[in-house]
Amino acid sequence: MRARSMRAWLLAAAALTGAVLSTCAQPVQAQVPAAAQQYRAQLVRTAHSVWGLDAPVAVFAAQVHQESAWKPEAISRVGAGGLAQFMPATASWWCDLNKIAPAACLPHNPAWALRALVGYNKYLYDRTPTRYSSYDRMWVALRAYNGGLGHWQREAVASGATQPTREQVDAACGKARRAAVHCGENLQYPRRILNELQPRYSHWGPGL
Repeated sequence: MRARSMRAWLLAAAALTGAVLSTCAQPVQAQVPAAAQQYRAQLVRTAHSVWGLDAPVAVFAAQVHQESAWKPEAISRVGAGGLAQFMPATASWWCDLNKIAPAACLPHNPAWALRALVGYNKYLYDRTPTRYSSYDRMWVALRAYNGGLGHWQREAVASGATQPTREQVDAACGKARRAAVHCGENLQYPRRILNELQPRYSHWGPGL
């Protein structure tokens, strides 16, 4: 009788362990919103056309996830709109820079938004310190996307270092023209995209 009880207990324990392991083994991909799938191919094509075949697609997908949760109709409380959450002034500037007619400047159009997000990231990335690693350069580009490249550049000067590291500039947030109250959000932005959300899209393409 004791042996039978022990066997039943072991079977129950094994079943519980299997259930726990099954839950833990759920792929991070399962956390990708269903709405994202319809834009996957377009994002990959756009990223390849702007960045090349080694484009960090997983980063861009994570950024769209963070910005709009893949909802093209999304509008933030400050007026940013579309998948890429461009502010009207930023969209207008981007269209002027790329000689896009006002009638074709459409932040709420998914194709426009994805191309703008990928292109603007490239614009910002190309203006980050080349001595940095690819990861740190993207970190800077994402901070600039969220809070403005000018703020980051002024904080690099405010760090006091001749060639500040990415961490030194992060520590100088709020010591130039940017109000310190905005630093929490601005520093969390690349952290969440690169460290938390990017792994969910690793099956979409390269990451950092």
